[in-house]
Amino acid sequence: MPQTAQRATTSLWTRDFSLYFVGRAVALFGDAMLPVAVTLGVLKLYGATGAGIVLAAWMACFGGLVLFGGVLADWFTARRMMIAADVLRVGTQAVVAAAFFAGRPALWLLIVMSALSGAAAALFQPGVNSMVPQLARDPQRANATLRVADAIARLVGPAAAGPIYLLGGPGVVYAVNAATFAVSALSLLLLHVRPIPMPSSSMLSDLRTGWHEFRSRTWMWGVILVWSVYGVLLFGPSWPLGAEIISDNLGEAAYAWGMAAEGLGSIVGGVIAMAYRPRRPLAAGAVAMTGFMGMPLVIALRLPLPWLISAMVLAGAAWAFWSVMWATSVQTQVRPDVLNRVTAYEVAGSVLSIPIGQALAGPVAARLGAENVVLFGFGVGLAGIVVLLATPAIRNLRAVLPARTAG
Repeated sequence: MPQTAQRATTSLWTRDFSLYFVGRAVALFGDAMLPVAVTLGVLKLYGATGAGIVLAAWMACFGGLVLFGGVLADWFTARRMMIAADVLRVGTQAVVAAAFFAGRPALWLLIVMSALSGAAAALFQPGVNSMVPQLARDPQRANATLRVADAIARLVGPAAAGPIYLLGGPGVVYAVNAATFAVSALSLLLLHVRPIPMPSSSMLSDLRTGWHEFRSRTWMWGVILVWSVYGVLLFGPSWPLGAEIISDNLGEAAYAWGMAAEGLGSIVGGVIAMAYRPRRPLAAGAVAMTGFMGMPLVIALRLPLPWLISAMVLAGAAWAFWSVMWATSVQTQVRPDVLNRVTAYEVAGSVLSIPIGQALAGPVAARLGAENVVLFGFGVGLAGIVVLLATPAIRNLRAVLPARTAG
């Protein structure tokens, strides 16, 4: 049996983890800027329908190809696939930037580049999990540090993108995004990571192996099943309907303040995850997620701004803490030789249901009322936490040391 998790005595900030952190932080900052360019730039040219198609092209390719990305990461190593993905995204973002600089980019070009960028993300994402235990002796602390960087990027990125957009237009934002992916690729290229030997096999066989490893872990597919329901009934509807309710009730500025508060809460949650090491990480994470459920409740009840800000801070902290507990559990409980493929299945299961919830949110809200839909999501959220804590495999999962340590 794996040993109980203990506090690592070695420094987190080795040369390789520092390089990885810089690359991830810079790329996350660029990604946080991009929604401003898409929302303002594409929306201005082609309206909500055009912007929706561009975003849908990204999500469709990401969701459709992420399973293959897990297999390819095992075949060619996660590092190589991540570098290739970054190089591809440098190209797609540079093409869009050049198109905006030249004038009015064609909608088909924006859709194609968005689809290629989504495909690149599908190649990149499976390796994110498997790289951390190879670079850091203390995966929980590493994940918490990366989560804080993500939260800071989501706070600072949009704030920086606004003035850049106003001064230079969407082309400059896309150009900066391309540069961030170049930094990420260079950082990954400079890493010293020992490749994990993989036996040669077929794509179908490796997909089956990944599926077997995924479904053999009740704690994993149990969480993903709950998250799939959340995607349709909680996460998917809460984002568009929540924005509408907040804006109608408290004004658009209140929504911006709420998003900033959530980002601040994410920093707090990441810092807590650095210091607090529960013996049963998923149980602790599930309990923490009760804090997240205050957000849809406050939104549905149309409570005043101080309540909204407080709920968003708590939701951000809860989500960040859960994310660190989940990522660390996956990285330390799954064998390194199948981690990329297992990650691909859990990522696909987590995100593919969200667009369904987003698509259904409007029509259902038109019949039942937006507040009622969000309030129902709050109830589903609490029920999901009960399911998580009532499932022995999830509740009793013990924290373990990573199978691989930094050299």
